Amino acid sequence: MELDMESMASAIGVSIPVLRFLLCFIATIPVSFLRRFVPGTLPKHIYAAASGALLSYLSFGFSSNLHFLVPMLIGYLSMVFYRRRCGAITFFAGFGYLIGCHVYYMSGDAWKEGGIDATGALMVLTLKVISCAINCNDGTLKEEGLREAQKKNRLLRVPSLIEYFGYCLCCGSHFAGPVYEMKDYLDWTEQKGIWSNAGEGSGPSPYGAMIRALIQAAVCMGLYLYLAPYFPLSRFIDPVYQEWGFWKRLSYQYMSGFTARWKYYFIWSISEASMIISGLGFSGWSDSSSRKPRWDNAKNVDVLGVELAKSAAELPLLWNIQVSTWLRYYVYERLIQKGKKPGFLQLLATQTVSAVWHGLYPGYIIFFVQSALMIAGSKVIYRWQQAIPQNMVLVRKILTFSNFAYTLLILNCSAVGFMVLSLHETLAAFRSVYYIGTIVPIVVLLLGNIIKPAKPNRSKARKEQ
Repeated sequence: MELDMESMASAIGVSIPVLRFLLCFIATIPVSFLRRFVPGTLPKHIYAAASGALLSYLSFGFSSNLHFLVPMLIGYLSMVFYRRRCGAITFFAGFGYLIGCHVYYMSGDAWKEGGIDATGALMVLTLKVISCAINCNDGTLKEEGLREAQKKNRLLRVPSLIEYFGYCLCCGSHFAGPVYEMKDYLDWTEQKGIWSNAGEGSGPSPYGAMIRALIQAAVCMGLYLYLAPYFPLSRFIDPVYQEWGFWKRLSYQYMSGFTARWKYYFIWSISEASMIISGLGFSGWSDSSSRKPRWDNAKNVDVLGVELAKSAAELPLLWNIQVSTWLRYYVYERLIQKGKKPGFLQLLATQTVSAVWHGLYPGYIIFFVQSALMIAGSKVIYRWQQAIPQNMVLVRKILTFSNFAYTLLILNCSAVGFMVLSLHETLAAFRSVYYIGTIVPIVVLLLGNIIKPAKPNRSKARKEQ
């Protein structure tokens, strides 16, 4: 069996641990499919917890489940014994343990060198545990002061231990996401809410959507395997790279970021197929007359949306969608004081949390801080675009294209830090293109403070209506 694993691993150019992970990861699809036939609520929770723990064991070894137990127990014990503060306790303790694992295992270096460990799955689990605790905390608050998302997701009771374990380890999203809410997991398991078949005749068929996700996964993996040998990350500190002209170096940075993204597209497409076939990915019915099922709960990336984004502000809605939603609900919105508008500080804090969640590598920190600048600069260009009168079509189109080009440039220049991780390699890559990915957003932000478009007079507009 080991020889077979070796030949299979060498055939696709990965290490044996990565191959083992990929096989277990792909196995989440049939395992999620079989879950549809498990009768009764309690057996479904047991199946979710047991299948997730088993696949983790086969992929990462026994120690992975011990690591998962730590934040799970922190979250559950805080909900049981100190519910009014369980959200804050779990947030800081969960992130603290995750950071400790990042530092101990140096997971980023392992991933770069073709290895793998349970830290990636622990990252997903940490977000689920924190959101569950915060929603349990919200269940003790008065409904009048809560945002819509808080009202929708809050938990009025502490989940049972088996419900909690099933939610945390449910194999459909255990390895790579997408993150989902405890309320949705309970409704799905108990066939309530949108998962109730009352009035629908039968549940939505998942097979067409699952096949589309699998085709997307195959295309993404094929493209990644084709491009990866041409754009190795080691090239950034290669003397040959430094001899290239500016435009060639800039093009190489773009292609490196472009190539790396297809690996993530593949992973999330497999997760999407697994979530869809389980039924948990269902998010309701379309409003059209044909009444088609929607699978937004399973969707973690919009491939064409990312590659053709008209604005950097769109990217959190298109890339790692469910984590971006988590950051908005549990970090960004909760930093906004009542009666005040969000600003750059809330955005920067949210991106910093995202960086820490990925790991304490300088490349991550630089990427997410710079992405806050990128998004803020893109919003400035958008405000300019909106201030142009409708009859000035050409000018509006020029600004629209400028925002698209700005997003394309800054995203791929910034992404180098996310890929190479080390401070030395990140700065070497940034320096090779004269820090254009940092300087351009700063210049746009400074211009935004000088060229301020007039705000529309809303009160006057209402009077005219």
